[in-house]
Formats: sequence, structure tokens, C-alpha cells
Amino acid sequence: MGEQAWQLSNPLLGLVAIIATFLLFYVVGYISNRNSKSVQDLYVAGASVGPLTNGLAMASTYMSLATFLGITALILKLQVPFIILWIQLILAIPLITIIYGTCLRRMGAFSPTHFIRERYGVSASIIAALFMILVSIMYALGQMIGIALAFETVLGIPYMTGLIVGGLIIVGYITLGGMAGATNNAAIQMVIMALMFIVPLGAIMKAVGGSGWYFPPLLYADMVPAMLEAMPGFFDYQFSPKWYFSIIPALTIGALGLPHLAMRIYTASNLKSARSAMVWFAFILGLVFSATYAMGFVGVFATESQGIVISDGDADKLTLILNLVYNPEWVTALVIAGAISAGLSTLSGNLLAIGALLSQDIVTTLKPNLTNKIRVRLGYIAIFFGGIVSILLAINPPAFLVVSILWAFGLAGVTNAPLILMGVWWKEANRIGAISASVIGGLLYIIVSPFVFPSIVLTGHGVTDGMGLSGAMLAVPVSFILLIVVSYVTNRIPALKGKLTPEADEVLVERIHGWKDVQPYRYNSKLGALVTVIFCTAIAIWAILPWNM
Repeated sequence: MGEQAWQLSNPLLGLVAIIATFLLFYVVGYISNRNSKSVQDLYVAGASVGPLTNGLAMASTYMSLATFLGITALILKLQVPFIILWIQLILAIPLITIIYGTCLRRMGAFSPTHFIRERYGVSASIIAALFMILVSIMYALGQMIGIALAFETVLGIPYMTGLIVGGLIIVGYITLGGMAGATNNAAIQMVIMALMFIVPLGAIMKAVGGSGWYFPPLLYADMVPAMLEAMPGFFDYQFSPKWYFSIIPALTIGALGLPHLAMRIYTASNLKSARSAMVWFAFILGLVFSATYAMGFVGVFATESQGIVISDGDADKLTLILNLVYNPEWVTALVIAGAISAGLSTLSGNLLAIGALLSQDIVTTLKPNLTNKIRVRLGYIAIFFGGIVSILLAINPPAFLVVSILWAFGLAGVTNAPLILMGVWWKEANRIGAISASVIGGLLYIIVSPFVFPSIVLTGHGVTDGMGLSGAMLAVPVSFILLIVVSYVTNRIPALKGKLTPEADEVLVERIHGWKDVQPYRYNSKLGALVTVIFCTAIAIWAILPWNM
């Protein structure tokens, strides 16, 4: 089958499914957000969301169109290595809760950038906010690409038309709905995604001869002997150990700094509810992520043994193509609606994060006397224009839609995560160290990426450099080193004492951990800081040595 075959022959089926889901989401968004009168209502839904709804919303936000389309495309290209890579990402939200989510909520912070402002000052928070806007836009870019591909498959229209039509509809929905609408809709979207991914996958597995079709997330393993016969190298670890280690700074640490994930912690009604939501999150996301691996596995098997030919340009459509080949068209229409639900959910988190960063962390910080009404209005305007920018960037997309998303993970890990982790757990971290780490680390990460200076690369392997794996392995440890060393040195320069606030920092760190008194020995280990610097130095040196890809 050629490229031109990958679209619905009856577009009406897809249109009905998409219109029905959009109507549902618009109604839920409007009803949920019609009473949003404050910034807290707009961005964290009044901190009143229950654990099941929040767990579903977290999973929905994290899954995204990258999971529905982009992940299966890279499994088609990389096989087992990418399956291992994606496993790291499920750790993020539980780690956010364990490492700093509780502390930030106790502090009353809306977002990680809010914490950076309180901990390191206005200048550091504005720099972090600017980087986080870039992170959120790059993350949203991948979703917009996926939306355009879904509309292209439904209607047989050009990519550009699908991008503009689908993008504008979604931006309007998010601007109308706010966080209350986004959270309630995300819970609904997660149920739709799970059903529209797992059930059709079972039918596909049955069609290609898999006996475990009745529970695809785990029982696709019965196809392993057939896969080994069709593609003996599927399970080969084709990269060096360094490649697998680089996943940790790029994705696990990177995800800790993603603002749209952290915001979900603050929507919970209390700390107990936030922790309970983690259980639901891990269960639901584990189920759907396992099905994602299964879809990629079956896709590779189908291309190797069933005569299905998928061009490089159509790789991101793998999930849709398998449904077009093995399932009735009405099923594919529902799968496309599920894919759009995935894009809607994650874009909601991305654009709300952009709105909060621009209106709360930059404009309101510089103009603190703005009325509440103007601040809320600024939020809506920022959400809308953030969506427009992501549409414009998607006009000339990368080869794989998930590349820009994974690159965004790494940038968050370089510019945001070290400031939060050290700020919560080490009293000596100060504003000069934070600014140095964020600016220098962030610029280093951007420079070694293939997007700005294509000739400056660490591996020469396009997918590895494009996903930010090599850049993060260098820049994340450099960021930690700068934050620790610069903070430690500047804290001991008498001329800088007037510009630093060590006493206030001590009180803040003790308070966010729940202590009512202040003890110098808590969260102040010089040995721990030294070990971290030595370890990070070794990793940075390892990163610049030949990768042998």
C-alpha cells in the first residue's frame, strides 16, 4: 500500500467522531470554568480536584499525542532501545510529589517558577520563566503536529490545512476552559484514550495472529517467538551503555522540571489527595504505556511479516495505519478521536503553563499592582497567543513529532530542575548560582542541539542529538555544578552579602519542609554538595568523550 492510501475513504465517519468529542469537551470546559474569577481558579482549579479525577488528568496530560502517535513511530525506528527510554518517563510525576511537590504546595506556590521567585528572587524567576515558555512551546509543537496528521488522515486534506483548522479549534477550546475545564476534560479524555487505544489494538493483534489479544498491554509477549523469526535483531541493544545512561538526565530529571506536569500537583484538594492521585496515575499510565509498547511491537511485526510498507514520512501515523489496515473504518475514526483527545489534554497543560508563566511569573511580577481582573484576562490572552506560536512553529516540523517534545524535557532538566531540587534540599543555593546555572546551562544545551547550530553535535546520530539525550547528559551536570560551586563561593564573598539573603533562605527551606524552628545543620551538607559536584563533573566529562554510536 502506498502513502496516499493512509486516509479514511469516508471522511464523514471521522468528522462525526471529532465533532462529538469537541462538543463534549467544550461543554465540560464551559461548565467547569464559568465560575473562574481568580488566578487560582484559572490555573489550579481552586485546588479542589479529587484523587481519581486528578490521577486520570495527570495520566492524560502525560500521555499526549506523543504516546498515541510519536512513540510508536520511534519504536518502529529504534525498536527495544526506545521502549526502555520511554519507561523512564513514568517516574516523573511520582518523583515530583516525593521530591518537591509537597514542599511547594505547603509553601503555597502555583508553579515551579513561583518557587524559584520566592527562593532566588525576581531576576532568576523571569529567566526561568522565559526558558519554561520555550519548553512549553516545544512540547506543544509536537501536539500540534499530531493534530495536523490526525486531520490529514480523517479528511485527506494537506498537512498545512489540518494544522490551521485543528490548531485554532483546540486553542479556542483551551482558552475557553481554563484549568477546571482542562482537568475535568483530561479525566474524560484519558478514559477515551485508553478505550480507543487498547480495544482496537486487541483486534489488530488478533488479526496478525497474537493469542494474547484479549489483554494487549501485557500479553503481546506471546508474539515474541514470531517476532524473533520475522526480525531477529528486534531485541538487540544497538547502542552503547552511555546512550541508556543519558536517558536519566534528559528525561527523568528533565520531566521533574516540566511546569505543566507540576501544576497537576497543585490542583489536588489536599496533600493526601495528591498522594492518592499518584496511585491512580501510576496504574492508569502504566496500563496505557504498556499498550503503547504493544502497538509499536505489533507495528514492527506487521511491517516485517505482513507486507505493510510505511514510508519514513508516514511513520508518525503508524497507530492510525494499523487500524486502517486491520479494523473497520468506523473504528479508525474513533481511534483518531482518541488521538485528538490526547493532543487536547496535553496542549491544555502546555498552554495553561504558558499563560501562567507570562501573566503570573513575568507580567505580574514586574507589575504587581495589577487588578485581579486584568491578571485573569492576561492569562487568557497568553494562553491564546502561546497556541498561535506553536501552530506557526509546526509549519516546518521535525522528522518525528516526538523529537521536539523530548528535547523540551532536556531543556527543563537543565534550566529548571536543578534550581528546584537544590533550592528545596540545600540551603546554600543562592540567586547568583541559580542564574548562572540556568543561563549558562540552558545556552549550552541549545548550542549543542542540532536545531540551532547543526555542525555542533556530540554524537552525530540525528535522533539521539535531536531528542536532547546527548545535550542533556552534558548540560544537566554542568548546571548542577554551576549552581553548587557559584553559590558556595559567592556566599563567602563579603562584598556580595548585601545582595544575598541567607537568613531568609534558611527560614524558607525549613518552613517548606514543615519545620517550625530553624536548625543550621538541616539541609546544609557540604559533603553532599561536594559529592554531587564530583559525580556531575565525571558525567560531564563522559558526555564529551566519543559516543561510538
